[in-house]
Amino acid sequence: MRGVARAAGRTVAAGVCLALAACGGPARSAATGPLSAAPDGRRLELTFREEFDSFRPWRGNAGAWRTTFGDGKAQGFGARTLQANKELQLYVDADMADDQGKVGLDPFAVKDGVLTITADRAPDAMKPRLGGYGYTSGLISSQPSFRQTYGYFEMRAALPRGKGLWPAFWLLGSDCGRVGWPACGEIDVMESRGAQPWRVSSAAHGPGYSAGSALIEAFEIPGRASLAADFHVYAVEWEPDELRFSVDGTTYHTVRASRLPAGGRWVFDHPFFVILNLAVGGTFGGPPDATTAFPQTLWVDHVRVYRR
Repeated sequence: MRGVARAAGRTVAAGVCLALAACGGPARSAATGPLSAAPDGRRLELTFREEFDSFRPWRGNAGAWRTTFGDGKAQGFGARTLQANKELQLYVDADMADDQGKVGLDPFAVKDGVLTITADRAPDAMKPRLGGYGYTSGLISSQPSFRQTYGYFEMRAALPRGKGLWPAFWLLGSDCGRVGWPACGEIDVMESRGAQPWRVSSAAHGPGYSAGSALIEAFEIPGRASLAADFHVYAVEWEPDELRFSVDGTTYHTVRASRLPAGGRWVFDHPFFVILNLAVGGTFGGPPDATTAFPQTLWVDHVRVYRR
């Protein structure tokens, strides 16, 4: 889970360099595939669609997306805390305030139908107000406005690049606050180590197969081309006894209830909600170093969810 230590063998992908950001972001080639079909062509019903034509994250329940702010302890994500992950960023939003008023840092922006979540170094003068955290970034979730059991979940995005960057598109069981993690289940549709811009990984976490023992597989783009230079579609097709993960329609990882480790329990049979975030540091890819340029941005063209 994103709330505990990751296995050293977990592999990931990359992002958008400052040069691309200065040019207005990565290339936006045509979207992959029809709007209402799975990779194998089966027709599906669209149940959730966020094209980011207009977007405003909310702390309350007024919008489709809710922000996480502070260190994430009170967000209902079960065992997921920044401390457990050893992450270095504090999640902020435009409304974040302390006893001195609004902090004035906003990692979210929308331009031409693309959401950007930007991680940056915290200004030295601001660090005391940020609890000493050295970086700021953003996290949004669809809890509690949208949850779904089974279906096809996809994000079309371009990723940040640089050691210590950790973008993710993941699903978490909506009962996490009641049963805890990993009993609630976690589906990592896409995670990336910014130091490896040619790879992403996916994973399933549940009782008996979580953290360093999670069911993990990596995808590597042919020729080790950078996944940062263009938008790609990261998806999972979730059925009652199976999870199938894909990049641009190519399935590379399948998890089956019939093939769990001894003592493992299948927990992917109830509603999950969607999370997008960009972490800095952490046990997954380690901290940034002198080669990591800031700010760094996760670019999201759309999030779509379907069901049969």
